[in-house]
Amino acid sequence: MDSYREIPQNRFVLLGASNLTLSLRLIIHLMQQRFGGPSEILVALGHGRAYGTFTQMLWRGLPGITNCDLWRQLDSIEIRPTYALLTDIGNDILYGLPPQQILRTLEWCINQLQNHSAQIVVTNLPMTSIKSLSERRYIFFRNIFYPSCQLSRDETISRAQIVHHGLVDMAAQRHFKLYEQKPDWFGLDGIHVNYWQRKAYYQDILRKFSDLGRKQEAMKGTQEFLLTWQRRPEFAYKTVLGRISNCQQPSGQLADGSLVCKC
Repeated sequence: MDSYREIPQNRFVLLGASNLTLSLRLIIHLMQQRFGGPSEILVALGHGRAYGTFTQMLWRGLPGITNCDLWRQLDSIEIRPTYALLTDIGNDILYGLPPQQILRTLEWCINQLQNHSAQIVVTNLPMTSIKSLSERRYIFFRNIFYPSCQLSRDETISRAQIVHHGLVDMAAQRHFKLYEQKPDWFGLDGIHVNYWQRKAYYQDILRKFSDLGRKQEAMKGTQEFLLTWQRRPEFAYKTVLGRISNCQQPSGQLADGSLVCKC
C-alpha cells in the first residue's frame, strides 16, 4: 500500500455540491475503473455548495469553490494526468448571483484546470427538469433548500437559461466537454439525481472523457474493497456555528492508497 501512495497514476478534480457529496466514493470508483488508480483526489463539495459565494447550510459554512484551498493544492503538486468533473452548477442562482457573474466564476475554474492540462467535463443545468417544476413544487423545494431565496420560478428559470446557454458557448470556445442532462435522471425536486440511478448516471457522464489514457484492463472484483475509506476526509476550512475549523490536507485515504484533499 505504501508504494501505491508513492506513485499515483492520475489526479481527479471533482467540484460540486449535493449530488457529488452523496456519490463521491461511487464517482471515484467509476473513474478509477476507467483511468486506473491509485489517484490523487482533490474535491470541493458540500450540500448547498456554491462556486462563487460563501454558503451556510444549517450550522456549517463553506467558502465558494473558487475561494477554497483546492487551487493552491493543485498548483503545489507535480504534473500528472488530470481529469476534472464540474457538476451541480446552479446553486449560485438561488443565492442571488447574476448569470454573468456565475459564468465568469465557472470560466475562471476552467482556466485554472486547463493550465494543468486537465481533461474537463462539465454538467450543464438540467433545464427540462427545472422547467417541469410547477410553481407550487418550486416554492416548496426552494423554501427547504434555499430558505433565504425570494426568486420566483419564472425568474429562476430565466437566469438558469442564461447560464445554460452561456455554458454551451463557453464549451465551444474553451474546448471542454459539456454534458446535457436528461430529465429522467432526476427526482421530484428537479435537481437531485434519483438514488437508484446514480451509477448509470455517472457512467453516462464519464463517457464524455476521451479514451486517451483509459485503462483497458477490467478493474472489478477487488476494486470494491479497495475503495473503502481508511480515513474519511474532512474539510480544509469550514465554519461551525461561526467558529473557524481547519484541517490539514490530504485528510482522507482510500484502501488503495489514494489520498483525498477535501476543500
